[in-house]
Amino acid sequence: MPRPPGHGPGYEIKRQEIIDKAAALFAKKGYAATGIAEVGAVAGLARGALYYYIGSKERLLVEIQDRVMGPMLTNVHRIAALDEDPVLRLRMLSQTLLENILARLDHVWVYEHDYRNLRGDNRSRLMTQRREFEDVVQRLLVAAMEDGSFRKVDPRLATLQFLNMHNHTYQWIKPGGGWDAEYLSREYCATLFLGFASPGYRFDDLEERMSEFLAKRKTASPEPVPPSSREA
Repeated sequence: MPRPPGHGPGYEIKRQEIIDKAAALFAKKGYAATGIAEVGAVAGLARGALYYYIGSKERLLVEIQDRVMGPMLTNVHRIAALDEDPVLRLRMLSQTLLENILARLDHVWVYEHDYRNLRGDNRSRLMTQRREFEDVVQRLLVAAMEDGSFRKVDPRLATLQFLNMHNHTYQWIKPGGGWDAEYLSREYCATLFLGFASPGYRFDDLEERMSEFLAKRKTASPEPVPPSSREA
């Protein structure tokens, strides 16, 4: 949401702070069970002041959803457009998805549990974004099947397998634990890709290729790929 005319930079800083606090509250109590007065209390604002920053409770939910999906769509399209083989791009996408989840656990919880509370255009927009993301994943999986890396399986089922393994991480991962996005992505992809692999296809050098690609991009550009969602 752009800053309304006449508002200084402090307005946006405060608004982002409210969104963060609301995400933590919704993740703990649930969107439907949380009143706008409770949001105001954790934000330290009266109802009128709160609406000045966020407009409505549903607008808060939209902002939280955008915090999750906005960076992911940007990053997944960037990765899909790379001139690299589909298996390597899927590995990059995997790590970026997990970086996004670990960076915003409260937001992801709300994203997964409370999107059904969105109405009308807000819900339609979110569902369109979700389909857009899933379509990119599916196209990469199909490309890996077509180039012989993966065996032929139902593309939709393969997409659901890929996404379900990643998307449920938020339910059990502990912040500051020993498993970061890189480690999880490496292990998830080893499990998935070995299951998808065509007979005789080997993934022994995948992590080496991943490291070489990141090193090459780091030398060429200050922005690494896959880019961390923390930049969003």
